[in-house]
Amino acid sequence: MTDSNAYNSNADASMATDESTGDGDTRIGVDVGGTFTDVALTVDDRLVTAKVPTTDEQHVGVLKGIEKACDRASIDPAEIDGFAHAMTVSVNALLERGGAETALVTTEGFRDILEIGRQDRPALYDLEAEKPEPLVPRDRRFEVDERTTAAGVERPVDESEVRDLAATLRDRDVEAVAVSLLHAYADPENERLVAETLREELEVPVSASHEVLAEFREFERTSTTAVDAYVRPAIDRYVGRLVDEAGGAGIPAPRIMQANGGIADPETVREHAVTTTLSGPAAGVVGAAATVDDDDVEGLVTFDMGGTSSDVSLVRDGRAERTTDAEIDGLPIRTPMVDVNTVGAGGGSIAWVDSGGALRVGPESSGAQPGPACYGRGGTRPTVTDANVVLGYIGPETALGGEMTLDVAAARDALERLADEAGLDGALEAARGVYRVANATMTRTIRSVTVERGHDPREFALVAFGGAGPMHAAALADSLSVDRVVVPRPGGVLSAFGLLAADESYDAVRTVGVGLDTADPADLESVYDGLVETVRSDASDPDAARVERAADCRYSGQSFELTVPVDDEFDARAVADRFHDAHERTYGYAMDESIEVVNLRATATIPGSEPTIRHEGAGDAVVGTREAHFPGTGAREATVYDRDWLETGASIEGAAVLEQAESTTVVPPAWAGEILADGTLVMTRTEDEGQ
Repeated sequence: MTDSNAYNSNADASMATDESTGDGDTRIGVDVGGTFTDVALTVDDRLVTAKVPTTDEQHVGVLKGIEKACDRASIDPAEIDGFAHAMTVSVNALLERGGAETALVTTEGFRDILEIGRQDRPALYDLEAEKPEPLVPRDRRFEVDERTTAAGVERPVDESEVRDLAATLRDRDVEAVAVSLLHAYADPENERLVAETLREELEVPVSASHEVLAEFREFERTSTTAVDAYVRPAIDRYVGRLVDEAGGAGIPAPRIMQANGGIADPETVREHAVTTTLSGPAAGVVGAAATVDDDDVEGLVTFDMGGTSSDVSLVRDGRAERTTDAEIDGLPIRTPMVDVNTVGAGGGSIAWVDSGGALRVGPESSGAQPGPACYGRGGTRPTVTDANVVLGYIGPETALGGEMTLDVAAARDALERLADEAGLDGALEAARGVYRVANATMTRTIRSVTVERGHDPREFALVAFGGAGPMHAAALADSLSVDRVVVPRPGGVLSAFGLLAADESYDAVRTVGVGLDTADPADLESVYDGLVETVRSDASDPDAARVERAADCRYSGQSFELTVPVDDEFDARAVADRFHDAHERTYGYAMDESIEVVNLRATATIPGSEPTIRHEGAGDAVVGTREAHFPGTGAREATVYDRDWLETGASIEGAAVLEQAESTTVVPPAWAGEILADGTLVMTRTEDEGQ
C-alpha cells in the first residue's frame, strides 16, 4: 500500500479530467459516520478524498477532515466555494436516548397516544418483547381542553389555559415542546394558537404537528412531532456551532443532507430537525445513483458497510426509492426519506458467543474509540475488521485512512480468545465464522428489500461502498446469485461524494381523504397551491425550483397507500391509471374498486451539479502478494494492487485485493474486474465456485 503522501499526489493525477474546466469550482462534502468521518473535495477537475476518525464532538472531526483534504489538495479552506454535510446527530440522539427533556401537549383524553401506539407487538410470539420507551414520559405529557374533528374546530382552545400550562412547563425546565392536537392536520386553528402562545411564553423550541407533518394517523403524526422536538435542540446546537466554526475558517455555511436525499440550508434543518434522520445513509444512495449507470439492469442494490452498521437500499430508473413509512429504534417517523434498511453489522461490529454457544456479530460496535483490536487503541474485543485482517483481506502494511497502521497480532489475539469461547480451532477458524455470520446478516437485509418486495436480486447490480462494503460485496453477491458488483472509485467515501451531487429538495404534505371519483378538482388544486407555495418558499431560489406533485392513493377499504405522480392539472383518470399500474407492479394485481385520494404531496427540487471525474492511472499497480482465505476455496495467494494506479481498461483476475486509503476491495477466485473510464470497478462472476 502506498503511503499517504504518494497517495495524495497520485489521487491528484489519476482523477484529473482531460481538460481543466478552469471555473474555480471547489466543493467539499463531509459525511460523519459511526467510526470515520469521510471527505470528498473537488478542485476544478480533481477529486481528493480523506478519512479521519469520528470525534465525540462531531464538528471537530468535520473540521479536521476538511483541513486534511485541503492539505492534500494544496489549497486553503477559504478557497472552498460550497460545503455539503451529512451527520448522525439526530439518529444518535434517538438511539442513545440523548435528546432534549421534551414535553408533549395534546388534546384532552389523548395523553397516552405515544404508549398505546397501534397496540401491535414488536415480536408476535415473544412473550417478553417490550416496546421502546416513549421519548416523552407520562409526567411530561399534558392535555388541553379543545376539540377538533376532521370537519373542523368544534370547541376552541382557551388561551388562558395555555398560558397557565406554559408556566408549568417553565417550572419543569423542559428543553423542547411537541404540540399534537387531534385532527390538527385537517384544521390547525387550535394547534396554531397553542404553539404560538407557548412560543411567546417559553424560550425553548416548540414543534407543532401541522408544521411537521400535516397528515392523518394520530400516533404516527404525534411520534414524528415528538422526534422533531426531541432532537431539535441538539441539531440547533450542532449546526449553529458548525456554521460558526466553518465561517471562522472562511468556509461557506454547510448545506445539510436531509433524509429525503436532498440538501437544505442550515436554518431550514434547524427548524425541521426531524428531516435530518438517516442523513448519511441517504447521501450514500444519492452517490450510488449519481455514479453508476443502471440502464442495462432492473436497478441497483446499494450496499454501504461502514464501521458501525450496513445500509441497504434500491435505486430504480436512476432515482433512489423513497418511503414515508420508516422507524428508528421502534419510533415511527413519517417524513419523506430515502428507503434505507439498516442492520448493526459493520467493520467495528463486535463478535460474541450467546448463551447457547452460537457465534453472533453485532449490533454492539467498538466505534472509533477504542475501535477494533487491530487499531491498537486499547480495543480488545474481536470485530469484523479484525476477522478481515486475520483472513488476509486487510494486510499488515495497509494504512487505513491513509495513515492508521494496523496491529495484526492484536487482531489475532482477539480472535483466539473468541475461538476459545466458541470452541473453534484457532483464530483463523474464528475469523471465518465471523465473516460468514456477518455476511449472512447482511444477505438477509438485502433479501428484505428485494425478494420480500417482489424483486429478483439476480436482475440487479450490487453497488458496494463504505470502508468495508467492497470487502464483503462479492461474497454477498455469490449468496444472492448476483452476477455484477460495482465499486465506484470514491467508494470508501461515497456518501461524502454523493453530497456533491445532491439536489436541493423540500417536501410538503396534507391529508384530504376524498374519493377520486367524487373529488372536486378545484378543491384539490387549492390544496396543491398551498403545498407548492410552501415548498417554493423553502427553496434558496424559488424561481429555479422544479415542483413535482403526487398523491397517496388506495383502494377503498385498504389501510395503506401508494404514491403516484400528478400532472400540473389534476386529471382523475390519469391518477387512477397510474395507481392501478403501481398497485399491480408492487403487489402483482390491480382491483376493480373505487380509489381514495388520502394525501396530496409537493416536492420542490433545485438540481445539483454532479462532479465529472476521469480516472487516468499510471505505472505498475501491483504492490505485492499475500495469502488470503476465501469461503469454499481456502487459502490463495492474492495479488495486491494499489487501486489508484490501475489504468482505465485494466483487468483484474481473482484472487486479488485492491487497496485504497479509504477502503479495500476483495476480488475472490471465480471473479474478475475491469476499470472503467471514471475509475469505477465492475466485478463479474467468471464461474460458479463453492461457497
